[in-house]
Amino acid sequence: MVQQVLVAPDKFKGSLTAAEVAARVSAGLGVPTVELPVADGGDGTVDAAVAGGFSRVTIEVTGPTGERISASYAWQDAGATAVVELAEASGLRRLPGGHEPLTATSHGTGELIADAVRRGAKRVVLGLGGSACTDGGAGMAQALGARLLDADGDDLPRGGAALKGLARIDLSGFVDVSGVEFVVASDVDNPLLGPHGAAAVYGPQKGATPDDVRTLEAGLARLAAVATATHGLMGAVEHDDTPRAMGVAGAPGAGAAGGVGFAALAFLHAELRPGIGYLLDLLGFGELVKDARLVITGEGSLDEQSLRGKAPVGVARAAAEAGVPVVAVCGRRTLTDEELRAAGIEAAYALTDLEPDPERCMAEAGPLLERLAARLAAVHLQGD
Repeated sequence: MVQQVLVAPDKFKGSLTAAEVAARVSAGLGVPTVELPVADGGDGTVDAAVAGGFSRVTIEVTGPTGERISASYAWQDAGATAVVELAEASGLRRLPGGHEPLTATSHGTGELIADAVRRGAKRVVLGLGGSACTDGGAGMAQALGARLLDADGDDLPRGGAALKGLARIDLSGFVDVSGVEFVVASDVDNPLLGPHGAAAVYGPQKGATPDDVRTLEAGLARLAAVATATHGLMGAVEHDDTPRAMGVAGAPGAGAAGGVGFAALAFLHAELRPGIGYLLDLLGFGELVKDARLVITGEGSLDEQSLRGKAPVGVARAAAEAGVPVVAVCGRRTLTDEELRAAGIEAAYALTDLEPDPERCMAEAGPLLERLAARLAAVHLQGD
């Protein structure tokens, strides 16, 4: 049996999808390949699942600012599995007019989950990344039937700032998810509250000012406290009006996606799994790599963030278990050869090696990537 090259890259953000990267690399190599676009749970996860054999389900949902938008999730009949990507419905890219840190909602993500449950899903994989909201997953919970009520019994408006007025959570109309396994695919380990929490760390990335961060922190603390008091969660409790993160609120990953991780843990009883590792298993990487002699992975920028559980390093780890060497392609790289080798990547080839102008690299990423793949093949696939 002729061993093939397994091409398993993430997207080049702003230039090429993961599937387009894989196709361009394959075209430039000139040898038999198997293409397996990958993702780590963030933007592009649904596209990667569809490229891996899932079908795409598109419905109309609520965007982060309340507008109606078209969004998709991935579906696989075998195992009745849905892959829901938060960025699809509630991501920063869905904000046409800029950041709205106090009012952005995760409602649309809940609508995608609800549709998958109605379709008969037995397993829902929720990829968290690229979130526009810091609402603690309140919008997601509302879309699934939860009512978040103020002291007068009225439903709270959308967004994280409104949570400071939360008095009670009514789950009597919550969707029946008793037969559904929920998995959160994320490499974020932040708790919900505190200096390393959702508001403090990720709020500024979504346009939150210092005052906004304090408002959002207070709202998230109130959400966790009310959830604890009314639903017996091991979450944040209040002593002398001071919220302290414990249990669910203090769990690693509860702060993911503006606190959507907390809602997934608290209301869906989800299991948190490392994003890239879990998705590689879901896409069948383990079986495909057995017949590979080389794995080519990559992403737009190979940098310090790549070493923190991003797709290329996850691919390298999985390939190492099968004893298959790995090389990478990227738009640019700041990692040293030693850092790459320590991560299990033998070598990396960057578009900036061919074209030093970053703007031209992005504009001409496809053709440049084919040339880069040909250069890679000359070094690593000699004799073919």
